Amino acid sequence: ERVAPGAVRGVDASPDVVAQAEADRAASGITTVTYAVDDAYALDSADDRWDVVHAHQVLQHLARPVDALREFRRVVASEGVVAARDVDYEGVIWWPRLPGLDEWLKVYLAAHRATSGEPAAGRQLKAWAQEAGFTDVRASASVWLYESPEERAWWGGMWADRVLQSAFSEVALSEGIADRAALERISAAWREWAAADDGWILLPHGEILARG
Repeated sequence: ERVAPGAVRGVDASPDVVAQAEADRAASGITTVTYAVDDAYALDSADDRWDVVHAHQVLQHLARPVDALREFRRVVASEGVVAARDVDYEGVIWWPRLPGLDEWLKVYLAAHRATSGEPAAGRQLKAWAQEAGFTDVRASASVWLYESPEERAWWGGMWADRVLQSAFSEVALSEGIADRAALERISAAWREWAAADDGWILLPHGEILARG
């Protein structure tokens, strides 16, 4: 809606994600947006095709983020911009102090890196963009803060479930990073945090606008 009548193309490596996005688009009645399964390292797009290439919480999950940024640089117009934003999990802070959440962060960082991702991507975005060949890289930062009862219930509940049944938990178990008992402790800690009246969590993000 913000760029209509301009065209928007959303891509993801997961067919399930693309199918859900397309269903949401169809329900909305928007006709200027399309979705497709695609490869961040070899996008199905001509050179200089897009005015803006936007990657939100993407690069942290890629084994070769610099190569992906090179590909974004290929498909963005000469006067266009590549915008990226990623969390930096090594900078996450929360209250109250709970041993189970300390354990969660340790397990999460290890599991993320076991799949060749980088959970501290936020602080590296500028360096990655420069390595990818961009000549004008502007960096900024922002945070997510969850503190209201509704926010804590959502974030804490999501993580309480995710540590027990998700791709993250499967990696943690299969790689020997955590056992089932540890994941149960972490899940309980997230529910304890969500129920704490004084609970809050802050997640810092790195951001870049890259040109050239």
